[in-house]
Amino acid sequence: MLRSLEIRDILIIDRLVLELGAGLNVLTGETGAGKSILLDALGMVLGWKGRADLVRLGADRGEVTAVFDLPGQHPARALLEDAGIEAEDELILRRLAHADGRRQAFANDRRVSAEVLRGLSETLVELHGQHDDRGLLNPRGHRALLDAFAGLDTAPLRTLWAAQRQARDALYEAEAQIARARSDEDFLRHAVAELDKLAPLPGEEATLDAKRRLMQGAARIREDVSRALAALSEDGAEGRMRDAQRWMEGASDKAEGRLDAPLSALARATIELAEAQAGVEACLEALDFNPAELEACEERLFAIRALSRKHGVAPDDLASHADGLRTRLGAIDAGEAGLAKLSAAVRDAEAAFAVEAKRISSLRATAATRLDRAMAAELAPLKMERAVFRTVLDAAEPGPEGLDQVTFTVATNPGAPPGALNRIASGGELSRFLLALKVCLTGGGEGLTMIFDEIDRGVGGATADAVGRRLKALSAAAQVLVVTHSPQVAALGAHHWRVEKRVKADVTTSTVTALSKAERVEEIARMLAGDTVTDAARAAAQALLAA
Repeated sequence: MLRSLEIRDILIIDRLVLELGAGLNVLTGETGAGKSILLDALGMVLGWKGRADLVRLGADRGEVTAVFDLPGQHPARALLEDAGIEAEDELILRRLAHADGRRQAFANDRRVSAEVLRGLSETLVELHGQHDDRGLLNPRGHRALLDAFAGLDTAPLRTLWAAQRQARDALYEAEAQIARARSDEDFLRHAVAELDKLAPLPGEEATLDAKRRLMQGAARIREDVSRALAALSEDGAEGRMRDAQRWMEGASDKAEGRLDAPLSALARATIELAEAQAGVEACLEALDFNPAELEACEERLFAIRALSRKHGVAPDDLASHADGLRTRLGAIDAGEAGLAKLSAAVRDAEAAFAVEAKRISSLRATAATRLDRAMAAELAPLKMERAVFRTVLDAAEPGPEGLDQVTFTVATNPGAPPGALNRIASGGELSRFLLALKVCLTGGGEGLTMIFDEIDRGVGGATADAVGRRLKALSAAAQVLVVTHSPQVAALGAHHWRVEKRVKADVTTSTVTALSKAERVEEIARMLAGDTVTDAARAAAQALLAA
């Protein structure tokens, strides 16, 4: 509910505070007094598209602040949370319009974009008038309005539509993959056979390269190692050390112990020499290779490297690359079975969607009949009993909302062809159609403010009274703000304000005054009588207020 509206330096408004209440709020005043400026200002703070030159002449900037009460489950709370703003029981929207054209918007003192502002406004306020294009006159929204009237939950239908689309996408993707794979089938089979024949292992290329380098170097070092072994053998160091040991042992008895230490050292050296001989012999055995083995090693190494270059992957990745190619081949080989399963899933999803869509269509047709009857009952008191309202359901392209296109049509005279509301109805008729529609379509509006801008234009007498009573009925479920020139409508308001234009020191300003009971009598009498208010007009005003 809109609790207050504060306007500063907007057009001919200097400063104005409007404190609104629950129920039916009426604004009256002479033509040109500034009632439309109030709606312009409200539209500005709600982010609606409107006139750009709103800043009062001579002011640097204009400012509008709107304060709303938010019940616990109000949809604006979710939008605030999405915008990173903590939702409270009170929502304060403020917007600044600078003289240079810049605008700034705030929600609970947090800077927000115009997009966020408009999103919030859609949950807070509805504006209806003869040029209403925000819902009732826009055929794009008629299906949603009918669904709301019927109490339909179309979420399962949207879920089934999404499942159908996902099933189709999976089928199309599988068909595309198989088509791409089949175009490369010959290459895949040849490449897999080639890789399977070689069967490269991760790390094998490095192992083969090290083995190859060792064998290539063996021929160059083997001769030196052989010479070293000969120098250490019986004919070399080993034999000379044995001779030295034999000679020293023969002389040790006469050396009086002087050769004991050399003999011990020589014994230790003999042991070390034997270990050196064993190590050199082992090295020679390792260097002893078959030339054919080197050839085989090089052939496999070069084959692995060639396949690595051919497939553009590292040698160690050839095995996993082969697995990927086998997977693609498997998709081809198992493709028909997979496509058959995916096709069956598409058919099942389409069938489930069709069943639910037909159910929704049937419920919409029933609801359309009920809405037409409800509209007929509403139009009669509005002096439009000869008009025929029809909710037309046509076949539409299947979509997440089903198979139906919904259009509200009207024929204002018997035998006349029906047509769209905004093309068939005249200004006064259109106002009454919109009001009747709103009465029929509004099931509850906690936290919602509905604004009717001169929706009673062109009607009077009993018809104006009927309009007022329907506005009052609407206000039982939601706050209603009506700008009116009809005394019958004004008399039914729970709260009444008069909009006036004043000129002081050659400066024109617009003011809004909350009216007392006595002041309401005078204002409604003025609306009845014109410039000269008579006692008869006052009596008529009192009768209207008492009715």
